[in-house]
Amino acid sequence: MELQQMRYVVAIAEHGTFTRAAEACFVVQSALSHQVARLEQELGVRLFHRTSRQVRLSPAGQAFLPIARQCLDAADRARAEVAAATGEVRGPLSIGVIPTVAAVDVPAALRTFRERHPQVQVRLTSGNSDSHVQQVVDGRLDLAFLGLPEDWEIAGVAGRRLARDHHRAVMAPGHPLAGRSRLSLARLAGETFVDFPAGSTGRLQADAAFADAGLRREVSFETTDMLLMGRILRAGLAVALLASTFVDQLPGLVAVPVTRAPVRTEHVVWSRFGPAPAAAAFLEQVGIAL
Repeated sequence: MELQQMRYVVAIAEHGTFTRAAEACFVVQSALSHQVARLEQELGVRLFHRTSRQVRLSPAGQAFLPIARQCLDAADRARAEVAAATGEVRGPLSIGVIPTVAAVDVPAALRTFRERHPQVQVRLTSGNSDSHVQQVVDGRLDLAFLGLPEDWEIAGVAGRRLARDHHRAVMAPGHPLAGRSRLSLARLAGETFVDFPAGSTGRLQADAAFADAGLRREVSFETTDMLLMGRILRAGLAVALLASTFVDQLPGLVAVPVTRAPVRTEHVVWSRFGPAPAAAAFLEQVGIAL
C-alpha cells in the first residue's frame, strides 16, 4: 500500500469524481484509476461504488478514508518535523476560522507569517465551530479559531481560550432603538432578528439567553455570510446580537449594550497530539503560548 494510492482515494472522496480527483492530483485519470484498482485488489474490497453519473464510498471505503487521512497527515508531519529540526519551517498549514473571529486578526497574521515562512503552504477555510473542531480531530485542519458559549466543553483537541466577550444589539442608525444607552432582552424580544442558522454554535448563545429569560424572539433572516448580514442590518430589516469585539468590523451600524447579554468565548484549538511545526510557528507569532 503506497501513500500515493491513499492520496488518490482521499481526492476521489473529496471531489466526487475520478476526473476532478485526477485534476487535483495533477495526474491523468487512467493512472489514478489504475492505482486505485491496484489498491482495491490488494485490500480485497471495493472502496467505491461507481456508476455512470457518480462515485461514492462503499462501507469499506468509509472505514478506510479516515485511516488514509491519518497516514497522509503523519507523513506530512514527519517531513515537516525533519525540516524543523534543521531550522526550516515548511509543509502545509490549514486553518479554520469562524466568520466573526476577533481575538486574532488572522488575515494580517497570515500575511506576516507567509513573509517569514515562504515554504509553508497556507490554506484558510471559514465555517462553524463544531465542524472546525471535528476537522481538527480528523487531521483536516491544523488550527481552528472558534467562538463558543461560555463553559462549552471542547472534546478531542488541545487549545487555549483567547477572549471572553458580551454581545451587543446591532442595528441601523435610523432604527428606533439606536439611540438607547442600554437595552434589555425583553425589549429586544419584540424585534425581528438576523442571526446564524438554528443549531449552530454561533446562534446558541443568543437562543440560550432568551430561553433563560423566558422570552421568545423571531429570527426571520438566517445567514453565515457577514457581508449579507451587514446589508440586512443597514437596510433596517432586522437587528442582531453580535460579539462587541467584532462589531467594529461592521461599519455604518450602531451597537448598544444589552443587560444580561449572551456571552461568547473565543478559542484556538489544535491536535491533542500537539501542533505541527508550521502551526506551532503561527501560534508563536500571534503570541499564543503552548
